[in-house]
Amino acid sequence: MTQQHKTTVGSIHEDVLAFTAGRDVQLDRALIEFDCIGSAAHVTMLSRMPVAPPLFSADERDAVVRELVGIMRDARENRFDITLDDQDVHLAVERALTARLGDLGKRIHTARSRNDQVALDLRLYAKDQLLGAQTETTALARALIRLAEKHRETPMVGRTHMQKAMPSSVGLWASAHAESFMDDLALLQSAYKSNDRSPLGSAAGYGVPLPIDRALVASLLGFEGTLHNVLHANNARGKNESVILFAMNQIMLTLSRLAQDLMLFTMPEFGYFTLPREYCTGSSIMPQKNNPDVLELVRGKSARVLGHALAVFDIVRNAPSGYNRDVQEAKEPFMEGLATTRACVRIMTALLENITVNEEALLRGFTPDVFATDRALELVGEGMPFRDAYHHVKEHLQELDTMDPKASIARKTHEGTTAGLDFAWYHQQLASLEQDATEKRDAWHTALSALLTHPYPALA
Repeated sequence: MTQQHKTTVGSIHEDVLAFTAGRDVQLDRALIEFDCIGSAAHVTMLSRMPVAPPLFSADERDAVVRELVGIMRDARENRFDITLDDQDVHLAVERALTARLGDLGKRIHTARSRNDQVALDLRLYAKDQLLGAQTETTALARALIRLAEKHRETPMVGRTHMQKAMPSSVGLWASAHAESFMDDLALLQSAYKSNDRSPLGSAAGYGVPLPIDRALVASLLGFEGTLHNVLHANNARGKNESVILFAMNQIMLTLSRLAQDLMLFTMPEFGYFTLPREYCTGSSIMPQKNNPDVLELVRGKSARVLGHALAVFDIVRNAPSGYNRDVQEAKEPFMEGLATTRACVRIMTALLENITVNEEALLRGFTPDVFATDRALELVGEGMPFRDAYHHVKEHLQELDTMDPKASIARKTHEGTTAGLDFAWYHQQLASLEQDATEKRDAWHTALSALLTHPYPALA
């Protein structure tokens, strides 16, 4: 005989319960802390709402927040469970509060829905993840700039169509990838700004007939403001996640191209760089192997993160206005996309900090034809029309035998080229990006510390 499960929101067939809860019981562990923080802001607002009698007295509000902090501590020590009967983190926290505080716990859901609760939890989760990603990606860009600055005068063959093209340098190559990450970070900042608005108080998407103060809740939670329209606050679920994931995909795109370069340039036939042995893996049959598995996996994971972004986009693109349960399916790819991107950034930073540059191999890569364009432009400087110089060099490649790679890259002094890289500017930009993340995190944590009346994130 099938069993009916009694839940906080009614009885439900056990198969339907398992199907509709999906992976939320597992995934929502990452949201316990944020759900408690959101509830702390909500009960604080309810305690100040101008109604008589008040829904929560100041003492009752303090008691609820105290228990919420206790749940956060329990969750950090794996002492708080989300059960299938709970269905999700929201009802698990409400169950725990009711068990500890009786009727106070039953009143906590006043003027909100699980729709705006989960939207809030995911935005708080995203704030934390985006700031972490910004800090980590800045560190990766800095590792590349340090490599570029150290080897700014180390020649390296520049390539087009993967064929030898013109003289370049390790400095130009490494800082090009760094600057790409800096562009990606600008998109990450934009995604953060879009995310930095509170949906709480929109309830099921149509507001509530109570004088709630949504702006107060947003301020208590350290958001820049609210999602003004309550229906839009609901509709933005999923779209917001896709915006963040597409920003993450730009980081993964840069990572994938960097990984591909390193796989090529560490091949024995090139030998331009040597990967640290501890970041390579061996073979089960070939004792000599040191495989660039980290780089290959980064390249592969870039496709996975793109898949996560497209999955979220596709889940919501045909959704009608208002809440629809299938948006729940966006949670897992969203969380996995964030986690995968950050893991790739961290491992690549460590790898680059320990890479070896082989100058002799880099110099061996130069052949006379690499200097053809440089020689043509030298002739232009002596008064020959460019097209005549082009054909002269094409017909007299033997004249290039004495060209010097180091002298060639030293002559290119205009902005952004081998001898024109502005490392002071790079360091300034990276310091600004790092400071931006630090200031945002400090301001957010200060707001949460005041809300919880405990220093956050320490919760001491």
